[in-house]
Amino acid sequence: MSLTICAQTYIADVVFEGTKRTKPSFLKNLIKTTPGSVLDSTQIENDVQYLKRLPSISNADFELSYDSEKSAKVLFTIIENYTLIPFASIYTSSNDEFAFRIGLQEFNFLGRNITLGAFYQYDVFNSYGLQVKAPYLLGRKWGLSLDYHDLKTLEPIFFDDTAADYSYNNKAIELLALHQINFRNQLSFGGGFFTENYEYISGATSVDVPRALKIDKALFKLIHQYDGVDYDYQLLNGFRNTFNFQYVKAIKTDFPSFVIAFNDLIYYRELWHKGVWANRLRMGLSSNEKTPFAPFSVDNNINIRGVGNTIDRGTGTVVLNTEYRHNFIDKDWFILQGNFFIDAGTWRNPGGNFDDFTHEDNIRVYPGLGLRFVHKRIFNAVFRIDYGHGITKGASRGIVFGIGQYF
Repeated sequence: MSLTICAQTYIADVVFEGTKRTKPSFLKNLIKTTPGSVLDSTQIENDVQYLKRLPSISNADFELSYDSEKSAKVLFTIIENYTLIPFASIYTSSNDEFAFRIGLQEFNFLGRNITLGAFYQYDVFNSYGLQVKAPYLLGRKWGLSLDYHDLKTLEPIFFDDTAADYSYNNKAIELLALHQINFRNQLSFGGGFFTENYEYISGATSVDVPRALKIDKALFKLIHQYDGVDYDYQLLNGFRNTFNFQYVKAIKTDFPSFVIAFNDLIYYRELWHKGVWANRLRMGLSSNEKTPFAPFSVDNNINIRGVGNTIDRGTGTVVLNTEYRHNFIDKDWFILQGNFFIDAGTWRNPGGNFDDFTHEDNIRVYPGLGLRFVHKRIFNAVFRIDYGHGITKGASRGIVFGIGQYF
């Protein structure tokens, strides 16, 4: 809604309409449009965008009613999301690899946008995780997030131009403080403890590569997110940037400390009121140890659709995902999207040089097609199917299923 305001018009009252599970008192504490303040069109429109980003809200708008030339009431009209959401990710490849993750999340516990979540994962082995996230626990500016997971997967380890399969178990607990700097910027920081356990299963061996490795580690994490995206259901415009820095220190061993940093730059552009051109550029570097346990992986469900489940590792990464999402059907509650994408990436080998990024063996390019089934009244209710087919050296092909947009 556009808005024309007379000079020095004051807000007499702020009212929310359409809230069923979300507490109006909670929303009033989040927005900056308050009774007694001067009516500010920019601030009201910023508050509308702020409300649209909450998991519990599908869409928001406002209306004004004037008591006099100098007094007005602001009515925020809310369309709520259904926030108790099951989710699933299923992925496979031409090598008959199969894995899935299922779970349940409540995004609006107690009507205050608190997230409670749990998942179960099968990827050769069984895994699970739990999460509690309360971004507004201490008002608009401060919150907390607590995560625990016990992940176990079959991981290929690459060394001396050969490979072996190891079981990899990661048990971790993490506590982060969440700070809302301003309308667009959020900071998360904190740390935790985790244990990594590698055990040899099959494949090549080397005297330089242990068959079993168990390390207890401490973690410090810092994340900054800038969100400049304007939201209108699935039609998006603007930039979002997330920078992630982690420092890892082994406990009670001389295992070297470890640093990893990566940045995700995402750009959305609405086209023809029917579709969105979406782009993600990820760039990352870590400590460049010559180790088969390097942190950046080439994986179906993370960066390159169709490539397979963890087919390579590196200590640096550059990945570009670009796709066009087109709304073939757009009804009151349902959207059917088709998409065409190109995923491309390259990696620095463990202990390698920056020119590894240009080596033919490290470059992957996968174009593909997909479908999206979107429920507009359920938070993050996007069921996606993507098929990627590689066109570079050693390429494969595969299908990736999941809940939520790929990025």
